[in-house]
Amino acid sequence: MAEENKEETNATGDVKPEISDLKSEASATASGNGTADGKRAHRSQKVGVITSDKMQKTVVVRVDRLVRHTKYRRYVRRTSKFMAHDELGATVGDKVRIVETRPMSARKRWRVIEIVQKAAK
Repeated sequence: MAEENKEETNATGDVKPEISDLKSEASATASGNGTADGKRAHRSQKVGVITSDKMQKTVVVRVDRLVRHTKYRRYVRRTSKFMAHDELGATVGDKVRIVETRPMSARKRWRVIEIVQKAAK
């Protein structure tokens, strides 16, 4: 039983690709970094201050933002805390830049990429 390589054509005369060709193209793009070009999507970055470094290779980063109050039209400070993976050895009080990354644990989805300003001793 030898398979013959017959190419099917549609009504316009174009050659239809075989299903195995489509699967190999799909797996090639799936193994890439998101898009067919191989370019990664823009990752969110935030700057904050480290509030805790008691874990191994994990720090808690406090990120402050100003939000305008809907009724009083004044700016109110909102705070968010993120757990971030730290390979750089940052300590409490350091101002750091974190970037969004793959989930590393149940609560850790950020990574420290640079220490913007060291804490004053």
